[in-house]
Amino acid sequence: MAPKPFAGAFTQQEPIAPEAIAAALRVLESGRLHRYNTVAGETSEAALLEAEYAAFQGADYCLACASGGYAMDIALMAAGLKHGEPVLTNAFTLSPVPGAIVNAGGRPVLVECTRDLVIDLNDLARKADGARFLLISHMRGHLADMDAVMAIAERHGLTVIEDCAHTMGASWNGTKSGNFGHAACFSTQTYKHMNAGEGGLLTSNDPDFMARAIILSGSYMLYERHGAAPEKHYFEAARLETPNCSGRMDNLRAAILRPQLAVLGRNIARWNDRYRTIETALKASGLFHLPERPAAEDPVGSSIQFLAEGITADEACAFMAEAKALGVELKWFGDADPVAFTSNHHSWRFIADQALPETDRVLSGLFDMRIPLTFSIEDCAHIAEIIIHCGTSLRLKGAA
Repeated sequence: MAPKPFAGAFTQQEPIAPEAIAAALRVLESGRLHRYNTVAGETSEAALLEAEYAAFQGADYCLACASGGYAMDIALMAAGLKHGEPVLTNAFTLSPVPGAIVNAGGRPVLVECTRDLVIDLNDLARKADGARFLLISHMRGHLADMDAVMAIAERHGLTVIEDCAHTMGASWNGTKSGNFGHAACFSTQTYKHMNAGEGGLLTSNDPDFMARAIILSGSYMLYERHGAAPEKHYFEAARLETPNCSGRMDNLRAAILRPQLAVLGRNIARWNDRYRTIETALKASGLFHLPERPAAEDPVGSSIQFLAEGITADEACAFMAEAKALGVELKWFGDADPVAFTSNHHSWRFIADQALPETDRVLSGLFDMRIPLTFSIEDCAHIAEIIIHCGTSLRLKGAA
């Protein structure tokens, strides 16, 4: 017998908290939405967010900008990427990651992923010769062995930039995601760990790098109004040699984000409780492979991924259709056509075709699902029941 259908919405986020709404109203009532539009003695919301996020992250510098993708774009530029230069990145990621490389003038070189959904260290080492940059994507919150990644980077002279859109607040061996490489890029788009609709944060401990990044963001020579910026002398050359490519965060979004940062730790615990509820049930079913989460990894389980290995395209479509009929929205990374936010390297026609047989094998059976905090623990148990029912049904039909 099929479980009762689930009635929740997989794209429904929690409401913006009253204190964030009040902060946003204060900005609206002032009329000073632009980050540099301040009165004497006033520190802008964007500058306050930069200081607070730098403190949260444990980084020297932070820049608030328009999106996580923009943060990756200017990070590569500020790090010295040259036109046409190769940039290594994960084959399992979302299209804005190779898109940022292309937008910054680079050439994406995709590295295979493992069945645990992290970058393949052997393939990374093979492809590292001749490259200067690794934009590592902690896709869907899965952290590779960052000690091993950085050892490869050091051996090959790679500058590492971390895409932490899905790992804000996560850590590896006690070190926060984003604090391994030269710089880290975070997203505050609606479906990430803080919700401003859109937005991004860039962190680094390198003052020369951050000076260039701040000018690239469109500082109008007002870099002294940033909340976590290098000292003035670091801008002396950068301010004249670096183009202004407007991509600033505004005060309205910063005002919405600051109260969310204050409760991020509590929300991470809530996400992980929901993740573990679903993960435990799916593992116990024996139907799927769940990515291994090493003891060194302290993740943020805001989404879940599982593999139905050996599944055909028709079976994958039937599985998703049955789950959807019972109210559970799954994405499939093996689909030949991009669907909403989900795509794979075969549909990224803005980059050169690359042979990635291991990644293709993994993606062919990879399913993905958001876990919004609007779902209760009971909701998550119900969702797992539906996924297991649909998987069991698929196996029985296949056996027949």
